[in-house]
Amino acid sequence: MNRFVLSQRSRNNLTQVHPDLVAVTILALYSFTCVDFAIIEGMRDIDRQKQLVAEGVSWTMNSKHLIQSDGFAHAVDCAPWVNGTIPWDEWKYFRQMAEAMFKAADFLKVDIEWGGNWPTAKDGPHFQL
Repeated sequence: MNRFVLSQRSRNNLTQVHPDLVAVTILALYSFTCVDFAIIEGMRDIDRQKQLVAEGVSWTMNSKHLIQSDGFAHAVDCAPWVNGTIPWDEWKYFRQMAEAMFKAADFLKVDIEWGGNWPTAKDGPHFQL
């Protein structure tokens, strides 16, 4: 059995995220990952999205972190947690996390996209329906 569990903060960050993406994220962490990870952001309100665009952290106001027509956000940002920190410059951990997310998505038959696979503006923490 996996030793990783969602922290309260990670659980809170899944509030208002689409149930399919929540299920993928939880299954990935509990069953498929070899690296611990946290959910650092889920649903965003419009003011938070505007702030991130202004800071150059996000590139669009059409983010799937915003509530979609079905009433849920369709994106989460996850980050590996290694030795008490997020190793932002070590992509191997982001790839390991992504592998677990894709295994869980395949198992649950949920189609996800990883920002780390984008041809430009790679976004290692980002997963979306």
